[in-house]
Amino acid sequence: MEQVRAAEAALLATLPDGALMLRAASGLAYAIEELLGGVYGRRVVLLVGPGDNGGDALYAGAHLARRGAHVEAWILLGRAHEGGLAALRAAGGRVRSPRPLPAGSADVVVDGVLGIGGRPGLPAQVAEAVIPIHRSIPFVAVDIPSGLDCDTGERHGMALQADLTVTFGTHKIAHLADPAAADCGVIELVDLGLDLPSAPVESLEAADVARLVPRPRATAQKYTRGVVGVRAGSARYPGAALLAVSGAATGLAGMVRYVGQAEDVVKQQHPEVVGSGRVQAWVVGSGTDTDAEQHLRDALADEVPVVIDADALAHLDKLGDREPLGDRDALAGKGHVLTPHAGELAAMLQADRAQIEARPLHYARHAATTYGAVVLLKGRHTVIAAPTGRARINTTGTPYLATAGAGDVLAGLIGALVAAGLDPFDAASAGAWLHGAAATAASDGGPIVAGDVARHLPSVIRGLTRG
Repeated sequence: MEQVRAAEAALLATLPDGALMLRAASGLAYAIEELLGGVYGRRVVLLVGPGDNGGDALYAGAHLARRGAHVEAWILLGRAHEGGLAALRAAGGRVRSPRPLPAGSADVVVDGVLGIGGRPGLPAQVAEAVIPIHRSIPFVAVDIPSGLDCDTGERHGMALQADLTVTFGTHKIAHLADPAAADCGVIELVDLGLDLPSAPVESLEAADVARLVPRPRATAQKYTRGVVGVRAGSARYPGAALLAVSGAATGLAGMVRYVGQAEDVVKQQHPEVVGSGRVQAWVVGSGTDTDAEQHLRDALADEVPVVIDADALAHLDKLGDREPLGDRDALAGKGHVLTPHAGELAAMLQADRAQIEARPLHYARHAATTYGAVVLLKGRHTVIAAPTGRARINTTGTPYLATAGAGDVLAGLIGALVAAGLDPFDAASAGAWLHGAAATAASDGGPIVAGDVARHLPSVIRGLTRG
């Protein structure tokens, strides 16, 4: 977060003393007011630390007190922002020692204890005061819930959880990367007018994906739009082939080829799919069972980018005695995309699944450099990492997307985007976004299966390209 702090310092140099904090506090106060549906007569408890987050909370509390809220501040680490304390008292707020809060005695708790510069974990005196009321009353975090690691999205020891996190200037890594992101609740961004450099971790929005989605030229024909090949399915898992082809056959590429044991099943549903031949990208591994290694070898032999999924991932190291495909550079620079979930990545890196889930951003980046390929680590917030260190985190989707076969659809979709000309990092990023958006559209708040996601992809893509 050094870049954010530097941008704040540069802006502060051009503003009157305290102006940036007052701007942040005003945004925080309005977010709390919106959460509560009005603040007159409401009871607000501020958890205040010694840093700027505590100052933001105090000034926001003063704003709420002036609008009729009953505000009290708990000073938890011995000192607090003097100007903020004076403003709160002048507005009628009170400073009190931590105390039990019976049900109904507070409407919201504002966590301004530790900010983006705080060390991970909760100090003992904070835990002692806060844990008895934590989760029994709605919590609003200032910038980030106290105790989380802002720079990595990891959780070290005890941390608070928020229903709403109000952050300033830009989203932080912990707002995007799990497990910390799961503790942030709904995130609201208050624009401070900061001039920020490029972010070390990005998250695509609809407008970004709309710019990436390939559009055919007026002179296009099926071959120039890209041909994607799918090596998926088996006698045991024919449905995996159908789902991977369904993800590929969204109209993004000009042609889909299929090679595998489920040809009859695939062509019944997709008569436009043809057999083997030249391709610009392969998708391999979904449901390939005992044929996975041979499919992987055959796909890699074509020396085009390969999206490597599911069963094929287990054979990457086997092909070269734990060196990827025979030597460290065999994958590097080839444009391949690996799409493991946490369990598969744990096997690839000889780690525990719990380690991967505790540090998904770290391990996705580690795998990307280890294998010299783009790695898409599937999860609640999917991480896409490139060997260069670039990373994106996808936040679209629904919990109902955790369903069998959804990954097969995603692999096919990414393969089509690569075949259509996208850089593999962009293809994996845009594919994850589209996949999540299609799942949300298909779900409409209810359960879905993988085929529903594939069927909704064209309409989601159409909505973006029309815009």
